[in-house]
This record gives sequence, structure tokens and C-alpha cells, in this order.
Amino acid sequence: MIKDKATTSIEENWDLVIQPKTGWFKLHLADLWRYRDLVMLFVKRDLAVTYKQTVLGPFWFIVQPLFTTIIFTVIFGRVAKIPTDGIPPFLFYMAGNVAWGYFALCLSGTSNTFVSNASIFGKVYFPRLSIPVSIVISNLAKLFLKFLMFFGFLVYFYLKGTKISLNLDLLFLPLLIFQMAILGLGMGILISSMVTKYRDLTKLMGFGTQLWMYATPVVYPVSQVPEKYHTLYLLNPMAVIIENFKYIFFQKGTIVPEMIAVSWITTFVIFFIGLLMFNKVEKSFMDTV
Repeated sequence: MIKDKATTSIEENWDLVIQPKTGWFKLHLADLWRYRDLVMLFVKRDLAVTYKQTVLGPFWFIVQPLFTTIIFTVIFGRVAKIPTDGIPPFLFYMAGNVAWGYFALCLSGTSNTFVSNASIFGKVYFPRLSIPVSIVISNLAKLFLKFLMFFGFLVYFYLKGTKISLNLDLLFLPLLIFQMAILGLGMGILISSMVTKYRDLTKLMGFGTQLWMYATPVVYPVSQVPEKYHTLYLLNPMAVIIENFKYIFFQKGTIVPEMIAVSWITTFVIFFIGLLMFNKVEKSFMDTV
């Protein structure tokens, strides 16, 4: 059969070719950049919908960690009298809440990607990873508001005579936020991949996140953990992140350089496994959702 030259020319110059994914390691991450406008559209949607019909609107981003900090200060600081390494208890708990809150939002928001967006996924093609990525990005806006509140209290305590150490260590803050984002995204898409088959995981998410928080130095410093368990305890990447986060502002904490390296390796391993599972499940998840 002889093909028309014009037809052949058109067929060989497609702007975009959509093909089925055929391998574990064919992740097509470049599609995220090509669909960056869609990702930003999802970001705007998340920010607009979350508190659209609430009285306080975006101020809920501030109210929630503020009240949580007050409760922690009363229960763990005043009643349980847990030491905070010389850091004012209110600032200690607020720092932990701000950092942990971003990770927890990324984890919970991305862990139900397939189930909550099945109606969209079944109608049109776009990179499925764009939705969890948009959740991580939109949570940065919420983190920014919490940071404004946190810095406001830092200034207040500084004026009251509390020693606040702000130096070049602040340059490492974006790295910690990036690590939390990657870890939350990796764990979230990994759980989301399993939720398509095991719906019970959605019931365990809240409980598991709470347990993880208490296995992280949010309400107590690492110095309160028996020294013989320090290495095992710091295998939790969020424990290292939270401790480093507090050290940046207060220059107090248990900093082990080797465990920082281990936490980064663990973070990227979790992220890579999550990507592989997400890539595998998205091919056939409509049959199980």
C-alpha cells in the first residue's frame, strides 16, 4: 500500500504522543513540566476550595497550630513538665507544630490521590502525579502563613529577653522544607497506591500519623530519649528534620551529621519507591477503585 506523502508528514510530526507505560522505570517525569499550567491550576483550586465557605478563611492555617501549641504547652510543659533544652516551651512546641504540620498535610493530602480523583482520572489523560505534586505546592502557602505567625512570636520573645540565635544556619531552612515535601510526597503516593487495593489503610492513616508524631521530637527533645536508643530513634527522617529545624532558630538540640546523611538517603529511597508504586498502579487502578 502506498501512503500519501502529506499524510506521512503529518503522522511523523505530532506535537504530543501519548503511549502506554510499559516499564517500572519509565516514569515520564518530563510530563509534569509540560503540564505545569495544569499543576498550577490544581494549586489554585486547592487554595480556593479548602476554606472558601469558612468564616475565618486562611486564618484557619494560623488558628489550628496556635491552639495546638497552647494545648501542648499546658499538658506537656506545665503538667508533665517535660524539659525543652532551655527553649521557652511555647516556642519549642510551636516550632515542632509548624514543621510537623507541613509534613502531615502533605502526607494526608496525597495519600488518597487515586480514590478521591477517580472521576477525573477516568475521563481525560494528564500526568497523574500532577495532583499530589500540586497538593505539596499548595501546602507551601499554608506553611508560609504559619511561618509568619512563628516569626511574630520569635520577635515577641526576643523583645522579652529570650535569646534567639538567627545566623547563616537559616540558609539550610529551604533544604529542610524541600526534604519534608519529598518525604511527604513519597510516603503519600506510596500509601495512595496501596489504598486502591486495601481501603482499610485510609482508616489507619490518622492513627498512624499521630503515632509517627509521638515518635518525632515535636513534644519533647531528642535529649530526653535514652542515649543508647539515639541511633535507632534518628533513623526516623522526620526526627532529624524537626531537631535540625529547632536548632536553626535556637542553636540547641542533638545534631548528628551522619544521621542527617542517613535521613536524606531514607527520604529519597521512600520517594523513589513511592514513584515506582504510583507508576505501576496508575496503569490499572480504574479496575480496582
